[in-house]
Amino acid sequence: MAVESRVTQEEIKKEPEKPVDREKTCPLLLRVFTTTNGRHHRMDEFGRGNVPSSELQIYTWLDATLKELTSLVKEVYPEARKKGTHFGFAVVYPEPKRQGYRVKDIGNTLSGRKGPDDAMTLQSQRFRIGDYLDIAITPPNRAPPLPGRMRPY
Repeated sequence: MAVESRVTQEEIKKEPEKPVDREKTCPLLLRVFTTTNGRHHRMDEFGRGNVPSSELQIYTWLDATLKELTSLVKEVYPEARKKGTHFGFAVVYPEPKRQGYRVKDIGNTLSGRKGPDDAMTLQSQRFRIGDYLDIAITPPNRAPPLPGRMRPY
C-alpha cells in the first residue's frame, strides 16, 4: 500500500517562522556592508578573504525585520535619516562550487514611509549565519536603481 502526502507545496512555503525568544537566544553578529551611491558592492570585492571597507557590525537575531535594520543603519549614518532615503537590501552568500560569492536581492525600505518589505525578516529570506548583508543607500534626491540591476561581479 502506497502512502502519499497530502501537503501541498504552498503549505510548505507558508510554514510559519519560529519566533525567536530574544531573552533566551544569543544574538548573531551580522556583518553589514553599505554604499551611499545607490548600488550594491561588486562581488569581486568579497573575494579571497577580502571584504569592502564600509563594514558595520550589528548584533541581532534572525527575526530582525528590514525596518529594524534600517533604523540601526540610520543611527550610524545621520544623512540616511532624511525622509525618502531608499535602502536596498541584498544577502551576499558563499558559493562553494565557484569559490566566490553570490548575491540575492531581498527587499527595500524607505526612510519615513511604510512599505511592503518593512516586516520582512532575515529568516524569511533564508539568511544563514555567516552570510553578509549588503545595503545600497540612495539619498532622497536620487532615484533608486531599478530592481535586478545589481552588478553581477
